[in-house]
Amino acid sequence: MDITLTATTGRTTGSGPSNRLRIQGQIPGVVYGLGKDPISIAVDARELRQALTTEASLNAIVTLEVDGSSELTIVRELQRHPVRNDVTHVDFVRVDITQELLVEVPIVLEGEAKQVLDEQGVVDQIMYTLSVYAKPDAIPNEIPIDISGLQVGDAIRVADIVLPTGARTEVDGDETVATAVVTRAAAEEEVGEVAEGEAPETSAAEVATDDDA
Repeated sequence: MDITLTATTGRTTGSGPSNRLRIQGQIPGVVYGLGKDPISIAVDARELRQALTTEASLNAIVTLEVDGSSELTIVRELQRHPVRNDVTHVDFVRVDITQELLVEVPIVLEGEAKQVLDEQGVVDQIMYTLSVYAKPDAIPNEIPIDISGLQVGDAIRVADIVLPTGARTEVDGDETVATAVVTRAAAEEEVGEVAEGEAPETSAAEVATDDDA
């Protein structure tokens, strides 16, 4: 999906001018990278929100129209208001279509681990994003992992992930992504059932009494 934003330049930096921009529906930002000078810019808040709500989310490749020229970029950082969570500043980094980028890609667990559920277990997701290297046109929107075949005690590790063509990771393959475990309540219930089913022990005194009889 092609995403284009028009950016204006020449904004006055500082908290006061930046606040006035936000009141006018503009988000202050900066463009940097690829050995070029950074440029202070402003983009329309609504258009920025639309650009970042695609399937690619923050990994979307955005073409910035700046003073008559086009800059191929990706969002590197968003600053948000601590209470309202509104975007207050955006950093764009220039990208080269021929060079790999390091991005964080969401991990999405798919399917239902029926065998785990039947044993009153749960699938505990430990890793929610994976650091991936890919060229701009090969960045995956997400990394789906099928958990339907999991059993209690199983674990999914980074080495088990099949990345799409053009993407790679340098994360240790032994890093755990998700595990299938019995819930604490189910484990305690099982212990209780075992304890109830045990035969009461016979004391030595009881044995002696029985012999005397």
